[in-house]
Amino acid sequence: MSNLKKTALYCRLSQDDGLEGDSNSIQNQKNILQKFAEDHHFPNPCFYVDDGFSGGNFQRPAFQQMISDMENGEIGIIVTKDLSRLGRNQLHTGLYIEERFPMFGVRYIAINDNVDTDSSESNDLMPFKNLFNEWFIRDTSRKIRAVLKAKAERGEWLGTRAPYGYIRNPDTKKLEVDEEAAAIVRRIFAMCASGNGPSQIARILKKEQVLTPTMYAYTKYGMTHTGLDTQRPYHWSGDTVADMLENEIYIGNTVNMKYSTKSYKDKRRVEHSREECLVFENTHPALVTQEVWDIVQRVRKNKRRRTNMDEQNKYSGLVFCSDCGSNMVLHRAHTISASYNHFTCRTYKKDGEACTGHYIRECVLDEVVLEDLRRVTAMAREHSEEFAAYIGSRQSAEIQREIRKQEKELAAMRKRKMELDTIFKKLYEDSVLGRITTEQFQTLSGSYMEEQNQIAAGIPQKEADIQRLREAVSGTEDFLDKAKRYTDITELTPELLRLFIEKIVVHEKEVKWSKHAPQTVEIYYNGIGFVDSQQQDMESLQPRKTEEPRQAS
Repeated sequence: MSNLKKTALYCRLSQDDGLEGDSNSIQNQKNILQKFAEDHHFPNPCFYVDDGFSGGNFQRPAFQQMISDMENGEIGIIVTKDLSRLGRNQLHTGLYIEERFPMFGVRYIAINDNVDTDSSESNDLMPFKNLFNEWFIRDTSRKIRAVLKAKAERGEWLGTRAPYGYIRNPDTKKLEVDEEAAAIVRRIFAMCASGNGPSQIARILKKEQVLTPTMYAYTKYGMTHTGLDTQRPYHWSGDTVADMLENEIYIGNTVNMKYSTKSYKDKRRVEHSREECLVFENTHPALVTQEVWDIVQRVRKNKRRRTNMDEQNKYSGLVFCSDCGSNMVLHRAHTISASYNHFTCRTYKKDGEACTGHYIRECVLDEVVLEDLRRVTAMAREHSEEFAAYIGSRQSAEIQREIRKQEKELAAMRKRKMELDTIFKKLYEDSVLGRITTEQFQTLSGSYMEEQNQIAAGIPQKEADIQRLREAVSGTEDFLDKAKRYTDITELTPELLRLFIEKIVVHEKEVKWSKHAPQTVEIYYNGIGFVDSQQQDMESLQPRKTEEPRQAS
């Protein structure tokens, strides 16, 4: 063997190996390998060390570097303390030892297992030892999963690091508020509630040189993270902000088992729906109120396209066409007065024959909404008992209608599922009896199977929707509470609109394109729905009509 080639002394230690004591420590492995190389006069010993990597994962940096050097002809001998240091996957470990190493003329030695590829007699038990090594990692994975599941079921936070805005108490292991970071979290939610999207928020934070969550943790607590970029300490991304805005941790909830892996060999994360997760409420201090959270989720539900306008559309995601149901689009006046800013139907804008314009000026809508908001909140404060009784009785009827509709759809889905089961049985019998070929069976059953899978997934969702409707309670108390807190509403802000209003439905004018023809605008409030303008006697249910003021010539 050429003395120019290296002797690779490979060391590996995982967190689980470290629990067994000092026998598997990196320093102990180095001492054993160094002495073995010296006793056998192996040339040019060189260490390759992977500290903190599982034996089931072969994408380890030092291991891959060693393989690369081997493929370049730089290595003649590879030595490990035992077979498990090379890896704990019997297929991959056997592939390297029996095929890859010999292909490049490399001798492999596992000292404690008495394995030497230059001696065929020492390799007879190697496959069994590799199998035992894989059993070890499989058993360890099973135990870890059981421990994590038990913690998840107790509502404990499973993350390795506290979320941005929190610190973990080293004694109680509970999440506590980090006031400095919490202030940024609250500001992010406030900016979103006022109409800013994640990308816009990220640009603002970057411009103001606010440290990113990973950089903040590194600077204040010395904690590192795979996403840490010390060269760009203020480089907030829209994805980071969006994840924060959708994380229930900030309203005091712990959501466990949101992700899982298929097995200890396949580490790709599988995301679960909220219904499949374990949700525990009020497990730690909340950074934002439920009220702000609900506003943000409504804003996020109506995600807006990026705009180059300095001023945000405060009505974004709230104004809808009464005929086609699409969003109304705000057109801004560039060369004339802002009083000419107006909304038109999005469908009409794309296809003028599919709908009509439903034209309404922004200033007119401001006047209508502000007046109606003042009226309804005043009514809620001054006649709270009568107001609550009316809203409660009307909501009950609306919910019952929606439940009946959902139940009909559920019955149709269940009926179709039974029909598909019968079709599959018939197709299978025809295939077994030779009435149709295997190819015909596969062709015919393919589309049915796809439909069956969709129905199987849809039925639980539909059942959950019905259950939520049955459990729904009137939002009147919440509305009354907000009405008492906001007694002097002088202008419309994005936060105020989303706090009170669910949607605004604009009808076409009675005389299309007329400047003075009456136009119906229906305002639906969060938790209580539409409230008639003649609500003083709690009887009239006619929508509110408005007339656009005459424009000066």
